[in-house]
Amino acid sequence: MTLRQFLLSTQTASAERRAEAAAALGRAYCHGNLAPEAAWEAKTALLALLDDGSALVRRALAEACAASPSAPRPLIVALASDQPEIACLVLARSPVLMDADLVDCAAIGCETTRSAIAGRADITMPVAAALAEVAGAPSLIVLARNGYAKVGIAALLRIVERHGDDARLREALLARPGIGIEVRHALAARVAEALSSFGLASGWLSRERGDRVHREARDCAALSLSDEAGEAGLARLVSHVRAQGQLNAGLILRAILTLRMPFAEAALADLSGLSRARVAGLMFEPRGAGFSALHRRAGLPSLLLPAIQAALSAWREAATGGAEIEGARLARRMIERALTACEDMPFAESRSLMALLARFEAEAAREEARQHARSLADEPEREQMLRIEADDRRSAGFLPEAVAIPAMPSADETAVSDRISRVLDELPEAIITSYRAEQERRQAETTDAVLDGLSDALMASFLASREPVPDQGKAPAVELVTAAEETTQVPMLVAVPSREPVAQDGPDLVESLISESIMASYRTDRLRMAA
Repeated sequence: MTLRQFLLSTQTASAERRAEAAAALGRAYCHGNLAPEAAWEAKTALLALLDDGSALVRRALAEACAASPSAPRPLIVALASDQPEIACLVLARSPVLMDADLVDCAAIGCETTRSAIAGRADITMPVAAALAEVAGAPSLIVLARNGYAKVGIAALLRIVERHGDDARLREALLARPGIGIEVRHALAARVAEALSSFGLASGWLSRERGDRVHREARDCAALSLSDEAGEAGLARLVSHVRAQGQLNAGLILRAILTLRMPFAEAALADLSGLSRARVAGLMFEPRGAGFSALHRRAGLPSLLLPAIQAALSAWREAATGGAEIEGARLARRMIERALTACEDMPFAESRSLMALLARFEAEAAREEARQHARSLADEPEREQMLRIEADDRRSAGFLPEAVAIPAMPSADETAVSDRISRVLDELPEAIITSYRAEQERRQAETTDAVLDGLSDALMASFLASREPVPDQGKAPAVELVTAAEETTQVPMLVAVPSREPVAQDGPDLVESLISESIMASYRTDRLRMAA
């Protein structure tokens, strides 16, 4: 069919037949090996079908060409600007669209098309930044849940700034790996703001108290994040907090009084421009002139200097071993020292500071009570775990996995026997019985192997020696001790190394298992045969 015939047939056919023909033509162009002239005619026909008034035809084109990298770019761009149910097919899957196309569609599209763009597997940072600027919360939730999307820290912060009050969006962002400590702090601040607003709307808090709760919760979140930030993350957190205008004297004082010294060092270093190592050294000498200069250079109020010096002095005493306290107790002592240092100051100047320190003291007392309560609650569980471990050790003692018996010299047989007896006394009876049975079996196999290797004459002489002999006989009776009796009398642990040549140990085994009379008879027979 020629191009003209195809176009003429689409003018008289129904919408369903035109949709079927459009889908077949799209698949033939994208997946068939058409000749250049036929491919040009098919492309022209596909572009002509964009003017079809039926959405079924355009949808069929989108379904046939959406995932193909060889689809005509003008066709895909036109379909991306079509109705949302048609545009979403190509916006979500088409590899033909470039970042500029996606950014333009995000800017002029609706939330449905933006959600389709946000769900693509190849979202780049420019496209994510564009979505962060114009998209709504539903589209941004799809973007946050897209693990393949590359979203920068700046875009994430912009998302939190625009739609941080949406709980589903905050949850999706927190579940996303690698969002950065700055984004986590921004989310914590928005949660604190939401809780404060809820309390204010419910009539539980006044506006002033709500603002204080918001501020203190935000500061506590920053200090909690600093505990697991690391060196690089801590520097980024301090820079972010300062950029947000939240790195103030109250936050630094809270960090010192809650023993978050790394955060205090990083904050003072960022404010003063000194190195963190230099700041740490000055903080360890709080009464010196260097720390006073650091305090002024960081821009902190002079009213805080006596309180901070007193708190750092208590911390230094504990660090150098002068006071054997730590944790919440040390924090409370530091706060008490700070309060004592503020008593000599004018009340009008120190009123707000005394109130702040009093709140810190109450928080430290509550934290100490929580730690004590947790320790008391965990004590029965620890005792139960210790009892279970003790029972397991006792149970394991009856069935040891291995018993290591040290090698003993054979020079002093009495000492060897005593040491073996002590080892055997410590072993369970079941192991002793099993060991004796194994030894009897091994000794029987060794005896049979030695006897099978002897000559017929020697065996005949050996069997004759076992028969009863009259008293006047020359050959004395052979008194044999069975392997079981011998093992019962002298229990020994014998380590037999595996050696292939048996003939090397033959004479020793013969002399140990056969009596002297038999050996003398055997030697006599051998001499007679040799003669």
